[in-house]
Amino acid sequence: MTTRRAAIFDVDGTLVDTNHLHVVTWWEAFRQGGHRVPMRDIHRAVGLGGGDLIEYLLGKDRDPEDDERFVAAHHALYATYFDRLPALDAAGDLLRALAGRGWTIVLATSASGAELSALRRAIDADDVILGAASADDVTVGKPAPDPVRQARELADVPSERAVFVGDTVWDMKAAVRDGVLPVAVLSGGIPSEDLKTAGAQGVYRDPADLLAGLDTSVFADRE
Repeated sequence: MTTRRAAIFDVDGTLVDTNHLHVVTWWEAFRQGGHRVPMRDIHRAVGLGGGDLIEYLLGKDRDPEDDERFVAAHHALYATYFDRLPALDAAGDLLRALAGRGWTIVLATSASGAELSALRRAIDADDVILGAASADDVTVGKPAPDPVRQARELADVPSERAVFVGDTVWDMKAAVRDGVLPVAVLSGGIPSEDLKTAGAQGVYRDPADLLAGLDTSVFADRE
């Protein structure tokens, strides 16, 4: 029986304070394409992969040929922030603290390529991050379990030996579907009750709050 344990982390809104940047840049991408989408609705969709986010907001009866244009516009707009993405307080310290306790650190994110590289630079903890399951590694994103499962397989642990930390309902649902214990942070702007309803077994204000409470968290229970 393996003694390894995996701490799997979402990135946007969980380790890096980017959710509202995504809201604004998706809003502008839709505006450029002739769609007026309320920012509150976009906020609720952040965390989904690009195609799923577009379908969630514009519906299945949209013209899917426009999807690639929306994705490209969002990426171009969001890329203007790559050199100044803000890590959330104590994000890197949290990952190092868990690694020091014997946890294998893996990321599970819908970002990929240059975007993922920019996010990892912001976190500045590559010395303890084993790897990342990105949009390039799965065909179906959250809330499907595939990204969490892929990250867990990178760490080579069964679901009962992993904890997943995220900030959206989609994160919690993906963790539940993979049998991984879900923990939530509020730094992405989603209400605590929504996260608990989706399966969160612990809710913290942000990475700094989780770091401060590690000794009484689900991580301590599984050590």
